[in-house]
Amino acid sequence: MLESGTLESVPVNMLKIDYTKHLNPEQLKVVMGADEPCLVLAGAGSGKTRTLIYRVAYLLERGVKPDNILLATFTNKAARQMKDRVEMLLRKDVKDLWCGTFHHIGNRILRMRGKHIGIKPDYNIMDQEDARTLIKACLRELKINTKDKFFPAPRVIQSIISYSRNTKENLSNVINTYYPEFLELINDVKVIYSIYTKRKASSNNLDYDDLLTETLRLLNQSQAVRGRFTGQFENILVDEYQDTNKLQFEIIKILSEEHKNILVVGDDAQSIYAFRGATIDNIFNFPKEFPETKIFKLQTNYRSSQDILDLANESINFNRKQYEKDLKSVKGRGEKPILIEVRDLRRQSAFIIQRVLELHDEGYDLKKMAVLFRAHYQSAELEMELLKRGIPYIIRGGIKFFEQAHIKDALSYLRIIQNPNDEIAWMRALSLEQGIGAGFSTKIFKNFTWNCKSLKDIFKDKHWNFLKKKTRVAFEHFRNTMSAVTKDNTYGKIDLMLETVIKTGYEKYCITHFDNYKDRLDDLKELLNFAHTYRSVNKFLADTSLGETFKGETVIEPVKDTSDYLILTTIHQAKGLEWDAVMIIGLIDNQFPHSKSMEDLQQLEEERRLFYVAVTRAKNYLYLIHPMTRYDYNYGNVIARPSVFIEELPHESYEKWETEQKEESIGCQALGIDNAHPGA
Repeated sequence: MLESGTLESVPVNMLKIDYTKHLNPEQLKVVMGADEPCLVLAGAGSGKTRTLIYRVAYLLERGVKPDNILLATFTNKAARQMKDRVEMLLRKDVKDLWCGTFHHIGNRILRMRGKHIGIKPDYNIMDQEDARTLIKACLRELKINTKDKFFPAPRVIQSIISYSRNTKENLSNVINTYYPEFLELINDVKVIYSIYTKRKASSNNLDYDDLLTETLRLLNQSQAVRGRFTGQFENILVDEYQDTNKLQFEIIKILSEEHKNILVVGDDAQSIYAFRGATIDNIFNFPKEFPETKIFKLQTNYRSSQDILDLANESINFNRKQYEKDLKSVKGRGEKPILIEVRDLRRQSAFIIQRVLELHDEGYDLKKMAVLFRAHYQSAELEMELLKRGIPYIIRGGIKFFEQAHIKDALSYLRIIQNPNDEIAWMRALSLEQGIGAGFSTKIFKNFTWNCKSLKDIFKDKHWNFLKKKTRVAFEHFRNTMSAVTKDNTYGKIDLMLETVIKTGYEKYCITHFDNYKDRLDDLKELLNFAHTYRSVNKFLADTSLGETFKGETVIEPVKDTSDYLILTTIHQAKGLEWDAVMIIGLIDNQFPHSKSMEDLQQLEEERRLFYVAVTRAKNYLYLIHPMTRYDYNYGNVIARPSVFIEELPHESYEKWETEQKEESIGCQALGIDNAHPGA
């Protein structure tokens, strides 16, 4: 076995791979000089994956055995791809390489040595649904009647527990900070967690988080196991290090303590997952935790034009907490980013559609273009226009705005009003009531169709004598909601009807049933904003139900590749991807950055990193779109100030297009854009 850090077994001039030919000077320094603790600061589009792959190949060529190398990634797909590329480079099998996610690696260690802390090697791994099922069983064991009081659903309890474990914060702090609605239930959640833990152990099951927590416990409690693995892993490499949490950091710190050959690759400027428990402190504290750390920087960008990178560099430089980097493009200057000011959201959609069509005419496939947004609700207006115009699109990593569960829940009441015989709508609305299960939902609907001539008959008690007390109470709440929604001063005002649905109970349902309820309530508020111009239930539901079968106007010629579609995505889902043209919408103060971040420097800097990630997804064209007015359900039409991320940019970093305010026109040419792109 090689002595750690020496790599003397094969002379460099006898290696099969010509590293100087395949790597730039920055990458080459990492591949050939990253012994002992090393922090690689890899800017966006700088080839960090390539660098890691060649570093692994270099270690193997120099004589390090595959099972003495640990490569931690953040997806199993990435692990497979990196391993395959190493094998292609070396033209040999490296099946013994330890390569995978932290959870995959933890599972492998526990299968091998978990018995040292009482974990049998034949344990089963519970998925998210299994974990929720077990939490439900714990609630039944404790005889906690969640239907009679304001109590979080199993999904929410699961999220609270998981966040606490991954951040190593106690449950009380997590609830106090992120779930203050449940402060009075802290003791209940602690008891549920205790019983949940015991029942997992008794049934020889581990959940997803156990694969980390139990691995750490094993390494801390068994010196024999600790010595076994710290001795084995001569070289440890970690991808996307800025996204690691405290548990993951502690695991790799232990595993690297003997040989100290740990190489972590990340970009502090792309740390955007604090809400999942990731901590940017891991990358900033690395030199403190590992003395004599060597720091490398990958600053040569292969993705974007220099003009786009200049804007990104200018923006991120406003963050106080950062490693300084200056990205340089191999592509040259390119087109300047464009700032477009439009009157409102409808003009924002019109501009995007026209620009997409122009770029398509210039030869760009739809899927080489992407529209990015801070929060899903910002896409609602655009999605509606794309559907009306027959332009195919997908929401990457998510669901179309009007197909989301909480949107369909709210709309189900209106669907019943429009069509009282809509069984699916009845089932959906009734299922939201605590005390009405699937069986009674069916009975209630059948009773309505048999005995009621119109929707008004649901308010006649004689039709509902068969209901048991608990179900009757729940049904009474449903009737109260329907009564409020159909009142003369409410009916026909679609936004007011939906607000009534939300305020009479659905807001409470969101809080108790969704771990990301704040985002969902933001979506529902945007639904109210969207609905305010409608005065017909039929028209509103027809528009919001548009789908692939919509037969309206088609403005784009049928494309030969039927899989071609425009990409719509949140910025979080866009990380790691790239497109020829990127349009960032909704650059409005208090929306992006989110209003919650304006009084917290740490949150504001994460929001700025999110903007940086969005900008650096663009290869050739970048459009920053600022609607100057927006409709707010509570205040009406309001002036929308530009995002601080726009206001702080130097004017020379972008070109500004202004649009004429013509009521019926759409797009660049029809809106009369000044200084239009030559292809426009």
